[in-house]
Amino acid sequence: MPRRKNKPDEKLYYSISEVARITRLEAYVLRFWEKEFPMLKPKKNRGGNRIYQKSDIEMVNRIKHLLYKENYTIEGARNRLKSIKPTPQKKELTATAKFRTVVGDIRKDIEDLLKLFPCLF
Repeated sequence: MPRRKNKPDEKLYYSISEVARITRLEAYVLRFWEKEFPMLKPKKNRGGNRIYQKSDIEMVNRIKHLLYKENYTIEGARNRLKSIKPTPQKKELTATAKFRTVVGDIRKDIEDLLKLFPCLF
């Protein structure tokens, strides 16, 4: 199996609190969505804590977009995610989710930097 190449500073796994910060959602919303969307299944570590990968965060962003931007119901968003086939629309939704994930990651990094240097701001 080919090894996945990551940037040296790119994380493989994120905690639920990190994902909440990246996506600007509450942790309880993420836990609720796990129950409602079968395609959102972050792994759990030995301690039982959720560990999200980039693909999980992208799925969260897709769900968020469908619910909050396109005003789908939970059932409608679930059905939409199940029925999306490789089309330009799916590519656009995937690209948007990836973009939002990167932006959220950058936002989290900036917030962390601001905490390190509170006297500058």
